[in-house]
Amino acid sequence: MNEFPASRAAGLEAMASFVPAMGRRYANGRNVDHGPGAHKAVSRLSPYLRRRLVTEPEVVAAAIAAHGPEMAEKFVEEVFWRTYFKGWLERRPQVWSSYTLGLQADLAAMESDRKLRRSVERATDGQTGLACFDAWASELVETGYLHNHSRMWFASIWIFTLGLPWRLGADFFYRHLLDGDAASNTIGWRWVAGLHTRGKPYPARADNIKTFTLGRFAPRAGDLADVSQGLEATEPEGLPPVLALRDTVVPKAGVRTALLITDEDCRLEDFALSGLDICATATLATSHLRSPLAVADAVVRFEAGALADTAARAGVAADALRADHPNGLARGAESAGVAQIVTPYATRGPTHDWLREAAPSLAAKGIALSEWRREWDAETWPLATAGFFKVRQQIPRILTDLGLV
Repeated sequence: MNEFPASRAAGLEAMASFVPAMGRRYANGRNVDHGPGAHKAVSRLSPYLRRRLVTEPEVVAAAIAAHGPEMAEKFVEEVFWRTYFKGWLERRPQVWSSYTLGLQADLAAMESDRKLRRSVERATDGQTGLACFDAWASELVETGYLHNHSRMWFASIWIFTLGLPWRLGADFFYRHLLDGDAASNTIGWRWVAGLHTRGKPYPARADNIKTFTLGRFAPRAGDLADVSQGLEATEPEGLPPVLALRDTVVPKAGVRTALLITDEDCRLEDFALSGLDICATATLATSHLRSPLAVADAVVRFEAGALADTAARAGVAADALRADHPNGLARGAESAGVAQIVTPYATRGPTHDWLREAAPSLAAKGIALSEWRREWDAETWPLATAGFFKVRQQIPRILTDLGLV
Protein backbone atom coordinates (compact mmCIF):
# COMPACT_ATOMS: atom_id res chain seq x y z
CA MET A 1 0.00 0.00 0.00
CA ASN A 2 1.27 3.48 -0.92
CA GLU A 3 1.55 5.46 2.31
CA PHE A 4 1.65 8.76 0.42
CA PRO A 5 -0.82 8.92 -2.51
CA ALA A 6 0.05 12.00 -4.55
CA SER A 7 -3.15 14.06 -4.43
CA ARG A 8 -4.72 16.88 -2.50
CA ALA A 9 -7.55 14.58 -1.44
CA ALA A 10 -5.02 12.21 0.15
CA GLY A 11 -3.31 15.13 1.87
CA LEU A 12 -6.59 16.43 3.28
CA GLU A 13 -7.48 12.94 4.50
CA ALA A 14 -4.10 12.62 6.22
CA MET A 15 -4.56 16.04 7.80
CA ALA A 16 -8.05 15.24 9.06
CA SER A 17 -6.90 11.97 10.61
CA PHE A 18 -4.10 13.74 12.50
CA VAL A 19 -6.08 16.74 13.75
CA PRO A 20 -6.89 15.05 17.11
CA ALA A 21 -3.15 14.61 17.72
CA MET A 22 -2.06 18.16 16.85
CA GLY A 23 -2.17 19.32 20.46
CA ARG A 24 -0.69 17.75 23.58
CA ARG A 25 -0.08 14.38 21.93
CA TYR A 26 2.13 15.94 19.28
CA ALA A 27 3.99 18.15 21.77
CA ASN A 28 4.77 15.19 24.02
CA GLY A 29 5.49 12.52 21.42
CA ARG A 30 6.94 14.22 18.34
CA ASN A 31 10.58 13.37 19.17
CA VAL A 32 10.02 9.60 19.40
CA ASP A 33 10.84 7.52 16.33
CA HIS A 34 8.64 4.43 16.53
CA GLY A 35 10.00 2.99 13.28
CA PRO A 36 8.66 2.29 9.78
CA GLY A 37 4.90 2.02 9.60
CA ALA A 38 4.50 3.32 13.16
CA HIS A 39 5.07 7.08 12.83
CA LYS A 40 1.81 7.97 14.55
CA ALA A 41 2.98 10.81 16.83
CA VAL A 42 3.99 12.97 13.84
CA SER A 43 1.71 14.10 11.05
CA ARG A 44 3.61 12.80 7.98
CA LEU A 45 2.06 15.72 6.12
CA SER A 46 5.43 16.96 4.88
CA PRO A 47 5.20 15.52 1.32
CA TYR A 48 1.91 17.41 0.92
CA LEU A 49 3.05 20.62 2.58
CA ARG A 50 6.25 20.56 0.54
CA ARG A 51 4.17 20.84 -2.65
CA ARG A 52 1.32 22.79 -1.11
CA LEU A 53 -1.15 20.12 -2.01
CA VAL A 54 -2.18 21.07 1.52
CA THR A 55 -1.14 24.54 2.65
CA GLU A 56 0.38 25.82 5.87
CA PRO A 57 -2.62 28.05 6.73
CA GLU A 58 -4.93 25.06 6.33
CA VAL A 59 -3.07 22.82 8.78
CA VAL A 60 -2.46 25.66 11.24
CA ALA A 61 -6.14 26.65 11.17
CA ALA A 62 -7.15 23.01 11.74
CA ALA A 63 -4.77 22.67 14.71
CA ILE A 64 -5.93 25.90 16.36
CA ALA A 65 -9.62 25.13 15.78
CA ALA A 66 -9.24 21.73 17.43
CA HIS A 67 -6.89 22.57 20.29
CA GLY A 68 -6.66 26.34 20.69
CA PRO A 69 -3.54 28.48 20.15
CA GLU A 70 -1.82 27.45 23.38
CA MET A 71 -2.22 23.67 23.08
CA ALA A 72 -1.43 23.74 19.34
CA GLU A 73 1.61 25.97 19.82
CA LYS A 74 4.29 23.31 19.27
CA PHE A 75 2.64 21.93 16.15
CA VAL A 76 2.18 25.43 14.72
CA GLU A 77 5.83 26.27 15.42
CA GLU A 78 6.97 23.19 13.54
CA VAL A 79 4.93 24.27 10.50
CA PHE A 80 6.69 27.63 10.63
CA TRP A 81 10.13 26.00 10.69
CA ARG A 82 9.78 24.92 7.05
CA THR A 83 8.71 28.45 6.07
CA TYR A 84 11.61 29.90 8.05
CA PHE A 85 14.11 27.68 6.21
CA LYS A 86 12.70 28.75 2.84
CA GLY A 87 12.85 32.41 3.81
CA TRP A 88 16.38 32.07 5.19
CA LEU A 89 17.60 30.58 1.91
CA GLU A 90 15.74 33.24 -0.09
CA ARG A 91 17.68 35.86 1.90
CA ARG A 92 20.99 34.02 1.50
CA PRO A 93 20.84 32.44 -1.99
CA GLN A 94 24.64 32.20 -1.99
CA VAL A 95 24.30 29.23 0.38
CA TRP A 96 22.35 27.27 -2.24
CA SER A 97 24.89 28.18 -4.94
CA SER A 98 27.71 27.09 -2.64
CA TYR A 99 25.95 23.78 -1.98
CA THR A 100 25.48 22.95 -5.66
CA LEU A 101 29.08 23.83 -6.55
CA GLY A 102 30.41 21.95 -3.52
CA LEU A 103 28.33 18.90 -4.39
CA GLN A 104 29.82 18.81 -7.88
CA ALA A 105 33.29 18.87 -6.35
CA ASP A 106 32.42 16.15 -3.83
CA LEU A 107 30.95 13.92 -6.54
CA ALA A 108 34.09 14.39 -8.62
CA ALA A 109 36.24 13.51 -5.61
CA MET A 110 34.16 10.39 -4.97
CA GLU A 111 34.55 9.34 -8.60
CA SER A 112 38.33 9.49 -8.37
CA ASP A 113 38.69 8.18 -4.80
CA ARG A 114 37.82 4.47 -4.61
CA LYS A 115 37.97 4.37 -0.81
CA LEU A 116 35.59 7.30 -0.46
CA ARG A 117 33.26 5.81 -3.03
CA ARG A 118 33.10 2.49 -1.19
CA SER A 119 32.49 4.24 2.14
CA VAL A 120 29.61 6.25 0.69
CA GLU A 121 28.13 3.15 -0.95
CA ARG A 122 28.25 1.24 2.35
CA ALA A 123 26.48 4.12 4.06
CA THR A 124 23.74 4.55 1.45
CA ASP A 125 23.26 0.77 1.14
CA GLY A 126 22.88 0.41 4.92
CA GLN A 127 25.99 -1.72 5.26
CA THR A 128 28.06 0.18 7.84
CA GLY A 129 27.47 -2.30 10.67
CA LEU A 130 25.89 0.39 12.87
CA ALA A 131 22.37 -0.98 13.31
CA CYS A 132 20.46 2.27 13.77
CA PHE A 133 22.16 4.05 10.88
CA ASP A 134 21.74 1.11 8.52
CA ALA A 135 18.05 0.80 9.41
CA TRP A 136 17.46 4.49 8.71
CA ALA A 137 19.27 4.27 5.36
CA SER A 138 17.08 1.33 4.36
CA GLU A 139 13.88 3.02 5.56
CA LEU A 140 14.69 6.15 3.57
CA VAL A 141 15.31 4.23 0.35
CA GLU A 142 12.30 1.95 0.79
CA THR A 143 9.70 4.49 1.96
CA GLY A 144 10.93 7.96 0.95
CA TYR A 145 10.46 9.12 4.53
CA LEU A 146 12.38 9.42 7.81
CA HIS A 147 11.33 10.75 11.19
CA ASN A 148 12.86 14.20 11.75
CA HIS A 149 14.82 13.10 14.82
CA SER A 150 16.34 10.23 12.86
CA ARG A 151 17.29 12.61 10.07
CA MET A 152 19.39 14.56 12.57
CA TRP A 153 20.99 11.44 14.06
CA PHE A 154 21.70 10.09 10.58
CA ALA A 155 23.31 13.32 9.40
CA SER A 156 25.44 13.58 12.53
CA ILE A 157 26.71 10.01 12.20
CA TRP A 158 27.37 10.52 8.48
CA ILE A 159 29.45 13.63 9.14
CA PHE A 160 31.22 12.96 12.42
CA THR A 161 31.32 9.17 12.93
CA LEU A 162 31.75 8.05 9.33
CA GLY A 163 33.66 11.18 8.32
CA LEU A 164 31.86 11.56 4.98
CA PRO A 165 31.34 14.83 3.08
CA TRP A 166 28.14 16.43 4.32
CA ARG A 167 26.94 17.44 0.85
CA LEU A 168 26.98 13.81 -0.30
CA GLY A 169 24.71 12.97 2.62
CA ALA A 170 22.42 15.89 1.86
CA ASP A 171 22.28 14.72 -1.75
CA PHE A 172 21.36 11.19 -0.64
CA PHE A 173 18.45 12.61 1.34
CA TYR A 174 17.37 14.95 -1.44
CA ARG A 175 17.31 12.13 -4.01
CA HIS A 176 15.07 9.93 -1.84
CA LEU A 177 12.88 12.08 0.41
CA LEU A 178 9.33 12.52 -0.85
CA ASP A 179 9.26 15.79 1.10
CA GLY A 180 12.73 16.77 -0.14
CA ASP A 181 13.03 20.54 -0.10
CA ALA A 182 16.13 22.50 -1.13
CA ALA A 183 15.94 24.84 1.85
CA SER A 184 14.97 22.44 4.64
CA ASN A 185 17.37 19.74 3.45
CA THR A 186 20.39 21.97 2.84
CA ILE A 187 20.01 24.03 5.99
CA GLY A 188 19.18 20.96 8.07
CA TRP A 189 22.45 19.31 7.11
CA ARG A 190 24.34 22.57 7.60
CA TRP A 191 22.78 22.90 11.03
CA VAL A 192 23.89 19.42 12.09
CA ALA A 193 27.38 20.21 10.77
CA GLY A 194 27.59 23.41 12.83
CA LEU A 195 27.48 25.68 9.80
CA HIS A 196 24.02 27.19 10.28
CA THR A 197 24.17 27.94 13.99
CA ARG A 198 27.90 28.28 13.78
CA GLY A 199 29.97 26.41 16.33
CA LYS A 200 26.98 24.39 17.58
CA PRO A 201 26.96 21.05 15.75
CA TYR A 202 24.40 18.40 16.57
CA PRO A 203 25.93 15.31 18.21
CA ALA A 204 24.27 11.91 17.82
CA ARG A 205 24.43 10.44 21.34
CA ALA A 206 23.91 6.80 22.20
CA ASP A 207 21.65 7.49 25.19
CA ASN A 208 19.50 9.90 23.19
CA ILE A 209 19.02 7.38 20.39
CA LYS A 210 18.11 4.63 22.85
CA THR A 211 15.61 6.86 24.67
CA PHE A 212 13.85 8.25 21.62
CA THR A 213 13.67 4.99 19.72
CA LEU A 214 12.21 3.36 22.86
CA GLY A 215 15.12 0.94 22.98
CA ARG A 216 14.78 -0.29 19.39
CA PHE A 217 18.39 0.79 18.99
CA ALA A 218 20.99 0.90 21.73
CA PRO A 219 24.38 1.83 20.27
CA ARG A 220 27.33 1.74 22.60
CA ALA A 221 28.81 5.12 23.45
CA GLY A 222 32.03 4.14 21.71
CA ASP A 223 30.19 3.47 18.45
CA LEU A 224 29.60 7.17 17.90
CA ALA A 225 32.07 10.00 17.51
CA ASP A 226 32.57 12.47 20.34
CA VAL A 227 31.56 15.74 18.67
CA SER A 228 33.42 18.71 20.10
CA GLN A 229 33.33 21.04 17.11
CA GLY A 230 31.62 21.35 13.77
CA LEU A 231 32.86 22.04 10.27
CA GLU A 232 33.28 25.80 10.72
CA ALA A 233 36.80 25.64 9.31
CA THR A 234 35.33 24.78 5.89
CA GLU A 235 33.66 28.19 5.84
CA PRO A 236 36.06 30.44 7.75
CA GLU A 237 34.53 33.58 6.25
CA GLY A 238 31.27 32.91 8.09
CA LEU A 239 27.73 33.27 6.79
CA PRO A 240 27.11 35.37 3.68
CA PRO A 241 25.28 38.69 4.05
CA VAL A 242 21.50 38.87 4.09
CA LEU A 243 20.04 40.05 0.78
CA ALA A 244 16.70 41.64 0.01
CA LEU A 245 13.95 39.36 -1.22
CA ARG A 246 13.88 39.26 -4.99
CA ASP A 247 11.17 41.16 -6.81
CA THR A 248 8.49 39.39 -8.82
CA VAL A 249 6.69 40.43 -12.00
CA VAL A 250 2.96 40.86 -11.39
CA PRO A 251 0.76 38.97 -13.90
CA LYS A 252 -1.05 41.22 -16.39
CA ALA A 253 -4.71 40.88 -17.27
CA GLY A 254 -5.83 41.00 -20.87
CA VAL A 255 -2.77 39.38 -22.46
CA ARG A 256 -2.40 35.86 -23.79
CA THR A 257 -1.10 33.78 -20.90
CA ALA A 258 0.46 30.37 -20.36
CA LEU A 259 -0.08 28.77 -16.96
CA LEU A 260 2.93 26.80 -15.72
CA ILE A 261 2.36 24.22 -12.98
CA THR A 262 5.34 22.99 -10.96
CA ASP A 263 5.48 21.00 -7.74
CA GLU A 264 6.63 24.14 -5.94
CA ASP A 265 2.95 24.97 -5.35
CA CYS A 266 0.06 22.67 -6.29
CA ARG A 267 -2.82 24.71 -4.88
CA LEU A 268 -3.72 26.85 -7.90
CA GLU A 269 -7.24 27.43 -6.59
CA ASP A 270 -5.82 30.06 -4.23
CA PHE A 271 -4.70 32.31 -7.09
CA ALA A 272 -6.68 34.67 -9.31
CA LEU A 273 -6.91 32.59 -12.49
CA SER A 274 -10.25 33.97 -13.69
CA GLY A 275 -8.81 37.38 -14.55
CA LEU A 276 -6.21 35.94 -16.91
CA ASP A 277 -6.51 35.06 -20.58
CA ILE A 278 -5.10 31.55 -20.19
CA CYS A 279 -4.71 29.94 -23.60
CA ALA A 280 -2.10 27.29 -22.75
CA THR A 281 -1.24 25.24 -19.68
CA ALA A 282 1.71 22.96 -18.96
CA THR A 283 3.03 20.92 -16.07
CA LEU A 284 6.79 21.05 -15.59
CA ALA A 285 8.60 18.01 -14.18
CA THR A 286 11.76 19.09 -12.36
CA SER A 287 12.44 16.39 -9.75
CA HIS A 288 15.27 14.96 -11.86
CA LEU A 289 17.12 18.25 -11.30
CA ARG A 290 17.54 17.54 -7.60
CA SER A 291 20.88 15.85 -8.19
CA PRO A 292 23.41 14.92 -10.88
CA LEU A 293 22.80 11.35 -9.67
CA ALA A 294 19.63 9.34 -10.23
CA VAL A 295 16.64 10.57 -8.24
CA ALA A 296 14.46 7.87 -6.66
CA ASP A 297 11.58 6.61 -8.79
CA ALA A 298 9.19 7.21 -5.91
CA VAL A 299 10.06 10.92 -5.89
CA VAL A 300 9.55 11.20 -9.65
CA ARG A 301 6.21 9.35 -9.43
CA PHE A 302 4.98 11.52 -6.57
CA GLU A 303 5.81 14.67 -8.51
CA ALA A 304 4.01 13.35 -11.62
CA GLY A 305 0.95 12.45 -9.57
CA ALA A 306 0.89 15.82 -7.83
CA LEU A 307 1.17 17.71 -11.12
CA ALA A 308 -1.60 15.66 -12.76
CA ASP A 309 -3.84 16.10 -9.71
CA THR A 310 -3.26 19.87 -9.74
CA ALA A 311 -4.14 20.20 -13.42
CA ALA A 312 -7.27 18.07 -12.93
CA ARG A 313 -8.48 20.16 -9.98
CA ALA A 314 -7.88 23.33 -11.99
CA GLY A 315 -9.96 21.87 -14.80
CA VAL A 316 -7.31 22.43 -17.46
CA ALA A 317 -5.82 20.25 -20.15
CA ALA A 318 -2.09 20.54 -19.55
CA ASP A 319 0.85 19.57 -21.72
CA ALA A 320 3.43 17.55 -19.78
CA LEU A 321 6.88 19.16 -20.04
CA ARG A 322 10.18 17.99 -18.62
CA ALA A 323 12.77 20.54 -17.54
CA ASP A 324 15.50 19.72 -20.02
CA HIS A 325 17.13 22.49 -22.06
CA PRO A 326 15.83 25.80 -20.65
CA ASN A 327 15.36 27.28 -24.15
CA GLY A 328 12.50 24.82 -24.67
CA LEU A 329 10.24 26.88 -22.42
CA ALA A 330 10.53 29.93 -24.68
CA ARG A 331 9.98 27.85 -27.82
CA GLY A 332 6.82 26.32 -26.38
CA ALA A 333 5.50 29.69 -25.20
CA GLU A 334 6.20 31.29 -28.56
CA SER A 335 4.40 28.53 -30.44
CA ALA A 336 1.38 29.05 -28.17
CA GLY A 337 1.45 32.78 -28.99
CA VAL A 338 1.56 33.92 -25.36
CA ALA A 339 2.96 37.17 -23.96
CA GLN A 340 3.46 35.94 -20.41
CA ILE A 341 3.97 32.77 -18.40
CA VAL A 342 2.37 32.75 -14.95
CA THR A 343 3.38 30.35 -12.19
CA PRO A 344 3.40 30.20 -8.37
CA TYR A 345 6.65 31.44 -6.82
CA ALA A 346 9.58 29.04 -7.08
CA THR A 347 11.89 29.29 -4.08
CA ARG A 348 15.65 28.80 -4.28
CA GLY A 349 16.38 25.35 -5.58
CA PRO A 350 16.45 23.38 -8.84
CA THR A 351 13.17 24.68 -10.26
CA HIS A 352 14.13 28.29 -9.61
CA ASP A 353 17.58 27.70 -11.12
CA TRP A 354 16.06 26.22 -14.29
CA LEU A 355 13.57 29.07 -14.67
CA ARG A 356 16.40 31.56 -14.20
CA GLU A 357 18.34 29.84 -16.98
CA ALA A 358 15.25 30.06 -19.17
CA ALA A 359 14.79 33.79 -18.53
CA PRO A 360 17.15 35.15 -21.24
CA SER A 361 15.47 33.20 -24.05
CA LEU A 362 12.05 34.26 -22.76
CA ALA A 363 13.11 37.90 -22.63
CA ALA A 364 14.53 37.68 -26.15
CA LYS A 365 11.07 36.67 -27.40
CA GLY A 366 9.29 39.32 -25.37
CA ILE A 367 7.67 36.81 -23.00
CA ALA A 368 7.35 37.83 -19.34
CA LEU A 369 7.68 35.33 -16.48
CA SER A 370 5.30 36.31 -13.68
CA GLU A 371 5.10 34.70 -10.24
CA TRP A 372 2.51 34.69 -7.47
CA ARG A 373 3.86 34.99 -3.94
CA ARG A 374 1.65 33.84 -1.08
CA GLU A 375 0.71 36.06 1.87
CA TRP A 376 2.01 33.37 4.24
CA ASP A 377 5.49 33.73 2.75
CA ALA A 378 5.32 37.50 2.41
CA GLU A 379 4.57 37.76 6.14
CA THR A 380 7.28 35.36 7.29
CA TRP A 381 10.27 35.57 4.95
CA PRO A 382 11.26 39.14 5.87
CA LEU A 383 11.85 37.88 9.43
CA ALA A 384 14.14 34.99 8.38
CA THR A 385 17.38 36.92 8.66
CA ALA A 386 19.02 35.04 11.53
CA GLY A 387 17.80 32.29 13.87
CA PHE A 388 14.26 30.97 14.20
CA PHE A 389 13.59 32.94 17.39
CA LYS A 390 12.82 36.12 15.45
CA VAL A 391 10.11 34.28 13.51
CA ARG A 392 8.82 32.49 16.57
CA GLN A 393 8.26 35.77 18.41
CA GLN A 394 6.08 37.05 15.59
CA ILE A 395 3.91 33.94 15.09
CA PRO A 396 0.93 35.33 17.07
CA ARG A 397 0.98 38.54 15.01
CA ILE A 398 1.33 36.66 11.72
CA LEU A 399 -1.59 34.40 12.56
CA THR A 400 -3.70 37.43 13.48
CA ASP A 401 -2.75 39.30 10.30
CA LEU A 402 -3.69 36.27 8.20
CA GLY A 403 -7.01 35.80 10.00
CA LEU A 404 -6.08 32.39 11.42
CA VAL A 405 -6.88 33.27 15.07
